[in-house]
Amino acid sequence: MPDGAVPVLDVRGLKTVFRTRGGEVHAVNSVSFHLQPGELLGVVGESGSGKSVTMMSLIGLLPSPPAEVRAGEVLLDGRDLLKIGADELRDVRGAKIGFVFQDPMTSLNPVFTVGSQIMEPLTRHMGLTKAQARDRAAELLALVGIPDAKKRLKDYPHQFSGGMRQRVMIAIALACDPEVLIADEPTTALDVTIQAQIIELVKDLRQKLGMAIVWITHDLGVIAGIADRVMVMYGGQVVEQGPVRQLFSDPRHPYTRALLKTIPSLHGERAARLQAIEGQPPILNAAPVACPFRARCAHAHDRCQTENPQRRAVDGLAVGQGHDVACHWSPGGAA
Repeated sequence: MPDGAVPVLDVRGLKTVFRTRGGEVHAVNSVSFHLQPGELLGVVGESGSGKSVTMMSLIGLLPSPPAEVRAGEVLLDGRDLLKIGADELRDVRGAKIGFVFQDPMTSLNPVFTVGSQIMEPLTRHMGLTKAQARDRAAELLALVGIPDAKKRLKDYPHQFSGGMRQRVMIAIALACDPEVLIADEPTTALDVTIQAQIIELVKDLRQKLGMAIVWITHDLGVIAGIADRVMVMYGGQVVEQGPVRQLFSDPRHPYTRALLKTIPSLHGERAARLQAIEGQPPILNAAPVACPFRARCAHAHDRCQTENPQRRAVDGLAVGQGHDVACHWSPGGAA
């Protein structure tokens, strides 16, 4: 983060726990990151790494109980979202932060028209009349590339294809011109062609509207093409973070390196065999006291078994401002 730059979103030491019959699950463990205005931050990691839970914790989308945000600060324009009331938080979700979920069919209400679902945040948060909200809803559908937008306001979710439903979800998320858009694996349920269309749509909207975006995915190939910075999560923690080009060209954490080896490549004399990451993700039934990746890491040593590594700068900048890694094996020097 450049000197003097003020992030639109600043998350510090976030911890989220789920209380279950079998005990507590420590899903998010001291996660810190920031988001600059207009920036696209890619959040990557395998299933269960804490990506979605982290982002849903920010804006109160987790059911409580069993979820409990136990510590941290979530500063949006300097205001801590963890300290405001439920009504204020609902206003933030509608007006300041937009959220696009993974499966549009389960996110959209099947008994209401898409027009009414787009109009709801416009009337609630922006005070528009029904006529004004209807006109704005048509503009939003046109903005996300749905033809005959005015006519389609009367249609129901089942009358749209999967890709079109995801466009409707993006229109709803953009309705109140949010400062931050969080997209939680928005292309996972779509075929490859439609995925590419949605990615191009988001890139175009970002350029037009200038919003900051958090893009959650397990697909590093997507992140390489759209992100400014990448945050790699494992075991509910940030294990590496940095500018996309620097992290891809010089990954320092063994988990990041392993993830990059799972990406198919067309370069070289022959296609390299994809490498799997052996082992299973950790069971998060206690607060971490050791490296969460130690059981799957070829470089693990005694210190990894007893001490959870803290993020350290790789490039001489402060943690969070450049490239940093949480690893005893590669704490910032040569790997």
